[in-house]
Amino acid sequence: MNFLACDLGGTKVLIAIYEEVNKDSPPKLIAKERYLSAEWESIYTITKDFLKNKCKNKYFPKIACFGIAGPIDKNNSKITNLNWEISELKLKNDFHFEKVELINDFAVLLYGIPFLKSNQFKTLQNNTNKNNKFEGYHTIVGAGTGLGISRGIISKTKILVLPSEGGHIEFAPKTHDEWELKQWVKSYLNIERVSYERIISGEGLSNIAKWKLSKEDIIDHPFNKYLEKAKDSKIIEKSLAGKICQLAKAGDSLMAEIETLWFNAYSSFIGDLAIHELCFGGLWISGGTAPKHFKKFISDSFLKQFSNKGRLKDIVKTIPIRIILDEEFGLHSAACRAQSLLNIQ
Repeated sequence: MNFLACDLGGTKVLIAIYEEVNKDSPPKLIAKERYLSAEWESIYTITKDFLKNKCKNKYFPKIACFGIAGPIDKNNSKITNLNWEISELKLKNDFHFEKVELINDFAVLLYGIPFLKSNQFKTLQNNTNKNNKFEGYHTIVGAGTGLGISRGIISKTKILVLPSEGGHIEFAPKTHDEWELKQWVKSYLNIERVSYERIISGEGLSNIAKWKLSKEDIIDHPFNKYLEKAKDSKIIEKSLAGKICQLAKAGDSLMAEIETLWFNAYSSFIGDLAIHELCFGGLWISGGTAPKHFKKFISDSFLKQFSNKGRLKDIVKTIPIRIILDEEFGLHSAACRAQSLLNIQ
């Protein structure tokens, strides 16, 4: 039997049809397509287009798993960074699926971990506590359009997923610059509370740039032209983070400073998460920014920020850290979950 998998994010949607090989192997890809979220009205129009253009009758999927960039409530979801509402029942009825599951896009990643191949990830820190009875505990964190977190227990017989919205806990500044940034974000967005996602995400990187460029001494920086264009275009707005990284790589010192502030906050947050979760099975760094900042993650700077945890520094040094390099790991994981649904009555 064939099945459909979808990784639905605030920026892009990856949707594909797979077929089962066997329950102990990753599913086999048949057809795949990529869509820009902002160019479509809903996931229903995307699914309709995909099935019409990519799916022949003999390949029509009966099972579907949608990894959603937002919380799931009573089989429904509203995308956190996109004005879409999604119903599991409507998907099932509209496309005649036998079974549909909506699952948080980070929660679903737990299902992909057991099927990861060595070329899909890189180990940054090994577990030095091999006899720990909690070695089945895993946590995944990833900055992309938003800041996602999930955790769970992986054993030989089952996967227990424990969803999290930890990316929305309140940002705690650790330096004077971070404190000043937090106050500016409060004022700029007219909010009383600043979450980590407002700082550590694509949106966060843009917020840091806007804060820096709001200062009078650098108001003439050429990046201000991109900010002006972004006011009238959601597509340009979503591309700002990539432009910052591009300019930083090209030698723009201000953009490099912005990127460094963002990355240091991210690295420290990952260390805090390790303390909170004690995920001795693995702390996995995923999301769209992971492969793009691979060189930064393998640097001494990352581990220094990660392990700078005072009395708990020796604990976080025993937690394995792995960075996922596969940019389509979300789709892969949704396919692995859809495959497991074939055997659930």
